[in-house]
Amino acid sequence: MRDFRSPGGMERRRASNRGLGLEPLPAATPRPPLAPPTPPLKVQDTPPPPDRRLGPVMCSVKMAALRAVVPLLLGLCLHCAAAAVPLVIWHGMGDSCCNPMSMGYIKKMVEDKIPGIYVLSLKIGNNMIQDMQNSFFMNVNDQVSAVCGQLAADPRLRGGYNAMGFSQGAQFLRAVAQRCPSPPMLSLISIGGQHQGVYGFPRCPGESSHVCDWIRKMLDLGAYTQAVQEHLVQAEYWHDPLKEEEYRKNSVFLADINQERGVNETYKKNLMALKKFVMVKFLNDTMVDPPISEWFGFYKSGQAKETIPLQETSLYKEDRLGLQEMDKAGKLVFLGVAGDHLHVTEEWFDSTILPFLQ
Repeated sequence: MRDFRSPGGMERRRASNRGLGLEPLPAATPRPPLAPPTPPLKVQDTPPPPDRRLGPVMCSVKMAALRAVVPLLLGLCLHCAAAAVPLVIWHGMGDSCCNPMSMGYIKKMVEDKIPGIYVLSLKIGNNMIQDMQNSFFMNVNDQVSAVCGQLAADPRLRGGYNAMGFSQGAQFLRAVAQRCPSPPMLSLISIGGQHQGVYGFPRCPGESSHVCDWIRKMLDLGAYTQAVQEHLVQAEYWHDPLKEEEYRKNSVFLADINQERGVNETYKKNLMALKKFVMVKFLNDTMVDPPISEWFGFYKSGQAKETIPLQETSLYKEDRLGLQEMDKAGKLVFLGVAGDHLHVTEEWFDSTILPFLQ
């Protein structure tokens, strides 16, 4: 330990007084003449000229300082470049942004695995109750518009972000990618999203079963009527393979983002700007009908038994969304996981999904 106390007990030395004897000069020796007094030193009013030899020395010092600072600055730049890309999450039907057993858990898990990452779990409404209700009854186009505004206003997303959608939240985020390119979505991860829609609700999540019973009745009465389309979220991605023409004409959401009524080149360009489009299909899904919709496949038109993969659909063959080109460029990733809808383990998430976020 360093001792910063004042030093004590130090003896002061006294100079001894010694007599200085002057011996007299011999009498016969004449005194030498006194030397003229030394002229006083003149204080210069101006500083002496600089030593030219210091120039090279100063240059060497500056160069050494630069050599020391440049790696530091480069290190700072590399650190900035390596900062984690922000993540935006959109929950599924009957869920909310911050449920500690679902999206809240996912958010915390990602934050723990990727230090410093900014994770935004989208909330549609003023609170969790409204958020959950809006997943059933708020027009999807209005939801997408609100999210686009929220993302554009967030300064932490200006450099771009990755997006991860769960169930219906996945196709909603795809709509964001196609309609709102600023800030840019870099990669889209779809966890059980129904990109070709659904034709049935065999099972509903948790305590929402009574709501789904009512939804089924509304869909049976008239899925493509204006009143149902405007106010029932699930009707907006209802895809009836027996009524393809009615679907194309009256679907207010899915038919639009899937280019069923014509090609919107902006939609195509914006989707193709993604670096990766990852689609996760649950191999034992009992909630999504048909499950192949999670890989952008669907029922063969005109019947509801035989399904076809994305590559055999007219959407792909005509390349209305750029999916064929993205597929050839290696941007489409198809992943399968054993289990029912949205049932995954943390180990699977860490090994399979996390690498797309880092």
